[in-house]
Amino acid sequence: MQDLVEDFLFSLRHERGQAEHTQKTYQALLAKFTAWAAQHGIKEWAEVRLAHLTAFLEHERDRRLAKLPEESTAKLSTSSLYLQIAALRAFFKWAETEKHLATNPAENLSLPRRWKRLPKSLSHAEVEQILKPLATPTPSDLCDQAVLELAYASGLRLAELRGLRLEQLHLEAGFVTVIGKGNKERVVPVGKFAVDSLNRYLTVARPQLVRPKSPATVFLTRRGTAFAHVTMWKRITDRVRRAGFDRNVTPHMMRHSFATHLLEHGADLRVIQELLGHSSISTTEVYTHVAGQRLREVHRKHHPREIGRAHV
Repeated sequence: MQDLVEDFLFSLRHERGQAEHTQKTYQALLAKFTAWAAQHGIKEWAEVRLAHLTAFLEHERDRRLAKLPEESTAKLSTSSLYLQIAALRAFFKWAETEKHLATNPAENLSLPRRWKRLPKSLSHAEVEQILKPLATPTPSDLCDQAVLELAYASGLRLAELRGLRLEQLHLEAGFVTVIGKGNKERVVPVGKFAVDSLNRYLTVARPQLVRPKSPATVFLTRRGTAFAHVTMWKRITDRVRRAGFDRNVTPHMMRHSFATHLLEHGADLRVIQELLGHSSISTTEVYTHVAGQRLREVHRKHHPREIGRAHV
């Protein structure tokens, strides 16, 4: 495959007069594709189809997304992927024109308008491991336990957990009122596990944490103050590590797990939208991709005709 790339680069250099920077860029980008193709058993350019090119772009997208901060919901910058498409299109158009290839698989190659980061969630077993109560908890431990239980039971954002006030709790009725983005209020039900954990924290631990000038926020630090964003983040990640987790687990993953598990068990997408406080259903729809991805993984692992074909 490399020989044809060299012929293409020679054409860029001597026949089309392309700038040296363009030549080097195309060379590097095509080298990425040929390396990916070799890993997937593609030995000749004539074997390449549009599906291969799309799969390669998805690989490049995922590789870049892995470098983004875990909680980031920003759209992936597509400039580098558009460059990759430009290089592949130029190469295959040249190869078809010069009769090296009978067809041009990159003719209809394009980049989807919205390739967003898929939220990472935990399995049911992982959630249970994290939420397993400590044997001899301190008041701060009981606070962390209540935060995690409520996060998974309600899908609250970290800022909503930090800012939650005592008057927003309606535990006897089994719900909390939340002031979310845009100062929009929503009612979120919480289950028995979260209610029990909150009641234990409020009766046993919070009285030991409260100080004369403590605010009316539900969750308090050891000094009796409201949590700063970074402090609650660190407390939760420390608790997760104490539960024996090697992988990176962030507070936002409890919210993602809440939504994904509801969807997997048949909850309506509009209901999940309301519970999460999303203004648009399109934001919630990303969880359908996560749930579908997990179903495909289960299918590949357990279907008798898929076992042993993990790389197909």
